[in-house]
Amino acid sequence: MNYRHSFHAGNHADVLKHAILLRMVTLMQRKDAPLCYLDSHAGTALYDLQGEAAERTGEYRDGIGRLWAQDDLPGLLADYRDAVAQHNPDGELRLYPGSPQLVADTLREHDRMILSELHPEDAQTLKAHFAEEPRIAVHQRDGYELAKAFLPVAEKRALWLLDPPFEKGDDLQRCLQAMEQGIQRMRQTVIALWYPIKDQRLLRDFYRQIGTAQLPKVLRVELNVRPADTSLGLNGSGLMLVNPPWPLWEELEQVLPQMAGQFAQSGAGDWRMDWLVGEP
Repeated sequence: MNYRHSFHAGNHADVLKHAILLRMVTLMQRKDAPLCYLDSHAGTALYDLQGEAAERTGEYRDGIGRLWAQDDLPGLLADYRDAVAQHNPDGELRLYPGSPQLVADTLREHDRMILSELHPEDAQTLKAHFAEEPRIAVHQRDGYELAKAFLPVAEKRALWLLDPPFEKGDDLQRCLQAMEQGIQRMRQTVIALWYPIKDQRLLRDFYRQIGTAQLPKVLRVELNVRPADTSLGLNGSGLMLVNPPWPLWEELEQVLPQMAGQFAQSGAGDWRMDWLVGEP
C-alpha cells in the first residue's frame, strides 16, 4: 500500500517488463480470437517523468532514457520505444505509459482488460482515466485475487501480468500460489510474473519451487544491470513466463545480450534465459 510506481516508472525493470509484455500481446493477437488482459497491480496509466517523484530518483534515465534517441534498435525494443513515443508526440520524453496504457493502446474491438489496483488514490486515478472505455474494467482490490475472481474468462484466451511491489517477505510465495491457482482455473492462461533481483537466497528457493509447482511450460528471463549479489538495491529483474507464445524466446535470445550491454551500470550487465519447466 505504500508503494508508488511514479518513483520508478521507465527504469530498466520497466523496459524489460513492458517490452516483453507488448511482444506477448502482439504474438497472441496474431490469432483473430478475442483476448482478455489482466493486470494484478496496475498502478496508474501515465507517469510524468518530469514530475517530482520521477525526478527525485531519476531512474528513468538509466531505463527508457537510454533508448529514447536511438534509431537502430532491434524490432522488439523499437516497437516498445515507439509505443512510449506515441504519448510524447513532440519528441521530448515526458510521459511514460504504464502497463495498462501500453496494452490499452493495442486493444482490438473484441479484446478486453481487467485491471486491479489496491492503492486507493491510484485506483481512482485509473478508473477516471479509463471511465469512457467499456472494454476496460478497473477494480480496487488485492491483485492476488484476480485468478479466483475472474478466471476462466469468456474469451478463452487470457494474458495475466502479475506485478506486485514486493513490499512484503511472502510476496514470492503469494505469486507462486496465484500462478498455480490461475493455471488450475484456466490451464491455457499466459502468465508474466515480474520479480526483482535482490535477495539471492529467496530467489534460489523460489526457482526450486517453480520447478516442482503445478505449472506447464515456464520460461525464466532475467536482466541484471549490476552483479546480482551487490547490496545497492535493484540489481536487475526477471520475468517468469508461463505458457509464453512462440517465437518469443527466439527473439529474446537475440535482444537480451544487447539489453545487457545497453543498461549495464559500472560495466556489469548480464542476462539469462532458460526453461524451468518443460520446453517447446
